[in-house]
Amino acid sequence: MSEVLNAISKRVSCRSFTQEEVCKEDIEKVVKAGLAGATGMNRQSPIFLVITDREVRDELSRINAEIMGREGDPFYGAPMLIVVLADKNVPTHVYDGSIAMANMMLAASELGLGSCWIHRARETFEREEGKALLKKLGVEGEYEGIGNLILGHPNGDLPQPKEKREGRVFCC
Repeated sequence: MSEVLNAISKRVSCRSFTQEEVCKEDIEKVVKAGLAGATGMNRQSPIFLVITDREVRDELSRINAEIMGREGDPFYGAPMLIVVLADKNVPTHVYDGSIAMANMMLAASELGLGSCWIHRARETFEREEGKALLKKLGVEGEYEGIGNLILGHPNGDLPQPKEKREGRVFCC
């Protein structure tokens, strides 16, 4: 099996992390993979918020939990996250951001990092707190939150990939 196909087949979501920081070089590699994602008509609609500040990370976790109507940390203790947003004015923005998320999860897996796509980025950045964070970071424009990519070092071994459900491929 090729390296790419092997990387795709071994990627799993991680839901338990150590508090060891992710090194800057690995963060840059993961972001570079996101930036390399295909986008509709090469409009490059996604942008990335690299959140390593613990206070900002915890605030986003609190908002995410509130949206869910739950308590606890929906980021599973991950020390950082990368938020993907995409320009609402680009018709393919949701797809563009989703490809970026997938590329970054594959890159994280290849680097031995754990990652997991956490939803509710759209709802977070529709709120005043989310808009205030974008303003603080100097982000201008109309962006929709696509996903929160939690990232860190796995706490223990990652699970084995699960068997894929049959009957999902149709040919003619």
